[in-house]
Formats: sequence, C-alpha cells, structure tokens
Amino acid sequence: MSSRVRLRPTMQSDLEFVLSLEQDQANQPFITPWERTQHEAAIRFPDFRHFIIEGGPDLDAEGFLILIGCRSPHQSLELKRMVVRTQGAGFGRAALRVAKKVAFDDLGAHRLWLDVKAHNTRAQALYDSEGFVVEGRLREAVRVARSEGGGYDSLIVMSMLQPEFAARRGLGRELFA
Repeated sequence: MSSRVRLRPTMQSDLEFVLSLEQDQANQPFITPWERTQHEAAIRFPDFRHFIIEGGPDLDAEGFLILIGCRSPHQSLELKRMVVRTQGAGFGRAALRVAKKVAFDDLGAHRLWLDVKAHNTRAQALYDSEGFVVEGRLREAVRVARSEGGGYDSLIVMSMLQPEFAARRGLGRELFA
C-alpha cells in the first residue's frame, strides 16, 4: 500500500486534473464522465464532498472522489465516483478507507453505498474486500458509448452500514496509511 494518503477538498484550480482523469481512455469504460459544470456544482453544493486524493511521500494528486448525500436526513451517503491515476499502487484502497472514515465518523452516516459497472470486476473485488455487501443489480442501467461497443451495462449496488464499519474497525481492518 502507498506510504500515505489523504483527502483534501477539491478547488476550482484542480478541475483540469479531475477532467483529465475522467477523459483518460483507460478510465472511460468504468465511469460516466461529468461536464465541468457538474464538478463545479459538486465543489460548491453542501450536500456533496468533492475531494482530491493525495498520496505518496510528497502527497501528489493521485485521483479524486465524490461523496453525495452528506446532508441526507436518512444518513445514507453515496460514493458517487472514485478515480485514481495509478492502478495497483494502493491509492484506491487507502482513499476508500479514508472515505469510509469521513462518511461514518465525520458525517455521521448510517449507510455508505455505491454502484459499480458489472464488468468492473477489479473495483468490485476492492469494495468486497473492504467490507461492502452486494445489494443487487440494476440491469442495463447505463448506456455504453459506441466507442466501447454500444449497448447497455448493468450496475452492481453495494453498501456498508455503520455497525459493519465499527465491527471491521474493532477487528483492526480499518487501518489508515
């Protein structure tokens, strides 16, 4: 795992970096990119938390993640998006752990949920290993770009509840880099 990871609020000056990650051909099959205006709104809107993932010894920008529902009366937050620049370096896992801590400890979430494209088995394995539980499948819920073969892709909905997070912490499974 990477030596160090932290989340810091995204600033307007970070948006070129964010958009470059979303437009990267390696990431496009796994996400539904937003327009710049959507990211600008997410930075300003109090129900969202838009973060830059900083990692490594110099805390370089390694990715970004977005939480939605931060003011939900139902205490149900969505991990809307997480994109890391370098796969396999541990930044995604470490950022996910920090995001869970933010969601449950700082924002008082009862439930943290996400959806992941059905063909993104690498991400599904990460979420599973980090304690997320599969809730179901949204069949053919998102349109696939023509450049990726067209058609539709299904989404797998996964979640973690606060008591599950607390139990993992008690077992030492929620350690941070």
